[in-house]
Amino acid sequence: MGVNQRASDATAPELDGTGLKMAVVCGRFNDSITLRLLDGVLRAAQDLSIAAEDLTREWVPGAFEIPFAAKTIAESTKVDAVVCLGAVIRGETTHYEVVAGESARGIQDVQLEVGVPVIFGVLTTENMAQALARSEGEGGFNVGEECLRTAVEMAVLKARWSQG
Repeated sequence: MGVNQRASDATAPELDGTGLKMAVVCGRFNDSITLRLLDGVLRAAQDLSIAAEDLTREWVPGAFEIPFAAKTIAESTKVDAVVCLGAVIRGETTHYEVVAGESARGIQDVQLEVGVPVIFGVLTTENMAQALARSEGEGGFNVGEECLRTAVEMAVLKARWSQG
């Protein structure tokens, strides 16, 4: 797993999600992993004071369908950010590269086109052990939790820069 090398003077903002409307798009493929990621999002929502009614969940077949759902939701103007959760685990064919790459590209395209933060929480791992580690293995790390925190930070940044 990658390690974030922080500068000694780097600071993380105090995050408060009160009043923010968030959506989570979650892929059903490899749902033994995506459910764990979703649990991380739900824990982070409580920590960040996001009301249950302000957090919408939408399930799609898999990672390849996530960008379309994220775009549909982001264009609705009913949310401040969208978190995308999925799990693509390498198999015996090149299908992994296509799905992982196009999911990432699609998610990035959505946020740049629509102007709503769309956070990439699609695990792209070599094996199930890596997916389990990133969805709350030893040390309690959960990509879903990290993604909701990122969504709040980016929604607040957008609001700050959108005000006259």
